[in-house]
Formats: sequence, structure tokens, C-alpha cells
Amino acid sequence: MGLKPDHWIRKQALENRMLEPFVDGQKRDGVISYGLSSYGYDIRVADEFKIFTNVYSAVVDPKDFDEKSMVDFKGDVCIIPPNSFALARTVEYFRIPRSVLTVCLGKSTYARCGIIVNVTPFEPEWEGFVTLEISNTTPLPAKIYANEGIAQVLFFEGDEQCEISYADKKGKYQKQQTIELPRI
Repeated sequence: MGLKPDHWIRKQALENRMLEPFVDGQKRDGVISYGLSSYGYDIRVADEFKIFTNVYSAVVDPKDFDEKSMVDFKGDVCIIPPNSFALARTVEYFRIPRSVLTVCLGKSTYARCGIIVNVTPFEPEWEGFVTLEISNTTPLPAKIYANEGIAQVLFFEGDEQCEISYADKKGKYQKQQTIELPRI
């Protein structure tokens, strides 16, 4: 299994629609960078967020998630309260090839501010907008800028295709169109 370089990512994006919209090269002028990099792709966060709130004293339970534990927000800048958390989605839509697995890591610009982005791997043949998990680990409110870079996706191609892909097992988050809350 090997990490794939920029020319491979470009070819997959343009010929096989692996990610759309595709930005060829890094966009940086006055924004947190996004687009194609040497060995990955910097994804953008869309302007839709779900921010944790304790207004209703809900308990966070991954087996029985209460939507009242979050408030919806749409806008160019999202403020995540201190020591809190938000969900968001990417601007980009992904179609992962059967022989590919991705790992996604938060951008250093946010990490240096105590803002941690967690995204689980995109499995072979997974498709959809990515749900992003954004933690503000600081005791201060934190800004997240919509339509700017939030994390980098690294693409790894196996020596052969997997036996059972995410599509084969009919994964519960397949073809997600919006921010998806946890479900079992």
C-alpha cells in the first residue's frame, strides 16, 4: 500500500470524479489553504454546522443520539464555544475507488489554535460529503471559517482491491448528503 502523489490525485479527480469540486493546486490568498497538495488534498468546510449545546441537559449517547444536544447554524464564520464541539460537512463530494483508503488529518493552522479536526478514514467505495468532527479544546470561543481549508486527506492505494468494500456491505453513511449524526 502506498501514499499517492498529486498527479495520481489529479487524474482520479478529473477522469473518475473521485472528488468534486476539484481545485488543482493550493489556494492561499487571505484564506486557510485548500486544494491539491504534494501528497494529499486540503478539503474545505461548508457553511453548515451542528454545535453542541447543553440547553436541554441532554446526554450524549452514540447508541441513542438526542438531536436536542445540538443547534443548527449556517454562516460564513462558526463560533464554537469553549471546550465544545461541532459537526460540519465538506464542500467536496467524494467517490473513493475500490483499491483506495484515505486518512484525514486536521490542518496545522487550526491545530496550533487548539482546534482539532477528527475524521474517520474514507473506506474503499465510500461515497458522499464528509461529516467533520471539530473540537475546540481551548477555554476560549473559536472561529471556524466556512469555504476555507479545514483538513488534509491522504490517499493510500492497496496492492490489490479489497474483498468487501463499504458499498458492498451497504455502510450506513453511504452517499450522505448532509451532516450525519451518529447511528447504529
